[in-house]
Amino acid sequence: MKAHRNISPRQEVLNERALYSAILTLETVDEVRAFFRDLCTPAELQAMADRWAVVALLRDGLPYREVQRQTGVSVTTIGRVARYLAAGHGGYALAAAHLREGARR
Repeated sequence: MKAHRNISPRQEVLNERALYSAILTLETVDEVRAFFRDLCTPAELQAMADRWAVVALLRDGLPYREVQRQTGVSVTTIGRVARYLAAGHGGYALAAAHLREGARR
């Protein structure tokens, strides 16, 4: 459980935007890798990489059990990723589309 933080909702939003802005300054996969290795624990990185692998397999139409077999990710996490893929904020689909197009932001 997180300790109580004395931070306003406005400051929380500003901090989040600053993080996203910092990510946007990075130009190569190696730069992004270095940043995320400093920012995240190995477990956090693994969880994000696992979720991204699940996105690709779900977009290919694989059933949950096959996704689980290929990735080792729990069916609960696969279901969560599927929900966000279908009715989230559109980030998974947007990133996948950019990768397909070879676009770089």
